[in-house]
Formats: sequence, C-alpha cells, structure tokens
Amino acid sequence: MLDSLAVQCPYCGERFDALVDASAGDAAYVEDCPVCCRPIELRLQLDEAGQILALHATRDD
Repeated sequence: MLDSLAVQCPYCGERFDALVDASAGDAAYVEDCPVCCRPIELRLQLDEAGQILALHATRDD
C-alpha cells in the first residue's frame, strides 16, 4: 500500500507529496523534485508495528 506524505525539497524549498511504500519496512530511495527536477534522497523510518515515524528528505549530491 502506498502512503502520500508531504516533503519539502532540500534544493528549492517547494513542498510536494511523495508516495512511499511502508509495507517493505525502512527504505531509502531517490525521487526527483517535480518542481526543480533535482534528485532527493528519501529515507523512510518505521516503528516496530510498521507505522511511519518519519520521512527524511536530503540532497543527493
């Protein structure tokens, strides 16, 4: 199941919704900002029950 979470681009500062898959556990992947097209590393952190604790967005350079 995909969840939609708000993310702020670490390059341009614009907010957008990212779709994340919490069913696979903690994950890290790269998604391009839909505004400035720069790559953002997204790190999904879950608790023991599989609930989303945090989504960290950092520069991928």
